[in-house]
Amino acid sequence: MKYPKEYLDEIKTRLKVSNVVSKVVALKKRGKEFVGLSPFKNEKTPSFTVNDEKEFYHCFATSEHGNIFDFVMKTQNLRFGEAVKYLANIAGMQPYLFTKQDEEREKKWKEYLSIYSKYVDYYHNKLLKNEKLTNARAYLKNRSLTKDEVKKFKIGFVDKNPSFFDMIKKEFSEKTLFESGLFYFDEKKKTCVERFKGRLIFPINNISGQPIALGGRIIENLDYLAKYINSPETNFFKKGSSLYNLDQARKLSNKLNHIFLVEGYMDVVGLSKNGVENVVANLGTSLTDKQILTLNQFFDDIIICFDGDESGYKAALRAAENSLKELKPEKQISFLFLPDKEDPDSFVNKKGKNYFLDFTEKNKLPIHQFIFSHYKKLTENNPSSMAIFEKKLRSITNTIKDNFIKKYVLEFFLEKIAELTPHFNQNKSKFFVRKTKSLDSTKKIFSESQAITGVELKEFSLLYLILNNLSLFQENIHLIENIKIFTEINKQIFGSIISKFKSDNQISIEDLNLDKQLLDKINKFAPIKHIIKNKPKNDNQVIELLDDISKDLFNHGLELRIQELESKFSKDMSETTFNKLKELKNERKSN
Repeated sequence: MKYPKEYLDEIKTRLKVSNVVSKVVALKKRGKEFVGLSPFKNEKTPSFTVNDEKEFYHCFATSEHGNIFDFVMKTQNLRFGEAVKYLANIAGMQPYLFTKQDEEREKKWKEYLSIYSKYVDYYHNKLLKNEKLTNARAYLKNRSLTKDEVKKFKIGFVDKNPSFFDMIKKEFSEKTLFESGLFYFDEKKKTCVERFKGRLIFPINNISGQPIALGGRIIENLDYLAKYINSPETNFFKKGSSLYNLDQARKLSNKLNHIFLVEGYMDVVGLSKNGVENVVANLGTSLTDKQILTLNQFFDDIIICFDGDESGYKAALRAAENSLKELKPEKQISFLFLPDKEDPDSFVNKKGKNYFLDFTEKNKLPIHQFIFSHYKKLTENNPSSMAIFEKKLRSITNTIKDNFIKKYVLEFFLEKIAELTPHFNQNKSKFFVRKTKSLDSTKKIFSESQAITGVELKEFSLLYLILNNLSLFQENIHLIENIKIFTEINKQIFGSIISKFKSDNQISIEDLNLDKQLLDKINKFAPIKHIIKNKPKNDNQVIELLDDISKDLFNHGLELRIQELESKFSKDMSETTFNKLKELKNERKSN
């Protein structure tokens, strides 16, 4: 007995060759391919390659070559049927048992696909060719969609008085047509109704690219109708297992390791039109474990980008708590929050692809940081509230299936909670007392230029102090030569000063050849000049002020390193990164 071709094709579509092979062979990425040591021969130099795009492996040492079924059969000594069952299980598919029920299901499946294919083709062609559909065409034009997008996504339009049912009932039984979900029987009018009449339709394809359901959108503002509807669930369509545009987006997984997950069909179409094609939508329902697992088969980084309003935020929170449990060491899940009132479609149409991608890179938030941030906002500064906060985070962490991820996410949460303890806050407030005094006395100066950052002001103070005490610091160069400067122009000035100091010649400001505008800027904006004016000037006080500034700059560098490691930890979740991060945070506390 032969397996249906469609069944085997779906297994191959759902599974990358590299994912199957990597369970046996340690693979490394090299260009478009993966390489590793041959599983068919003992060797020291890799001669085994995997190409996901072409869906095969090849061993140059033994000339072994084939697809995922061949690989499993040869490495596990299985017969073809056993290999199919093994791979179907990995792909999350039901085993095919060749029973009469399976044969009947296969027959119904082919009928189901045929009905949807005919329906989609009919209304797609009608939208392209029927010039009388002015309302639908005007709507598409208003949403900046061209014929190219209509063709690419095979968008159609079902008019208000459709007649497709009468046409297709000649080929299929009414029972089969009703089971498709495209039609229902109106008991009052005693007639068959097309579910998507008066709506634009967006075909929802299976992973092989065959339409198995529809999303429909009204083009008029009618309060008594839902803006969007989906096909009802059938034997062949489950909302929680499907993703809009996955059939197209998965093909990019050989080039890109990340995927955008959005809420709606128009978000997918809008992003794709602007060149962001690695995008899917979850059909407007809550994100499910199955959808996360499906995306993880193709992509390492899922970026969830919902609408920038309250409902979008709530949907993101539900998605975070549902998907955290599926987090794995080699996978990432992040959240991207758009400005208020924006959705991915409107945002990318206004700003363009490059701005959207830059915005993503700067603003995406790892899943565990988002969850912590959300519940922290609900916390009050008292023991009871903090206890509830910690209990909630521990409860969420316990849902994570991977024990390594569970360990490090819990460590991350507990570290962040420790930073909120009264003891830490007390130390922190002491640390910042000196800064606050300086800011109060120079408020007017700060307000003159919004472009100057806090670290620049500290650097200006350092340079001001040195320039006004050249002899002191030339004689005590060891006090300043190891101080780190962060902004490029100030780094150049500071380097020039140190170089001149080492010349052994007594120098003056004129000897430094500083640009007059830069010198004026330092003299104008250095906050420390107000402190110096109000205090008697002697060498000890100058050195005390230097010590204060150098500590501030050191701590700024410490914060940058902590931020960098937090970002790294959110990606690799490694114990080494975490321990280094913990060490730096302890150093910050001691300062």
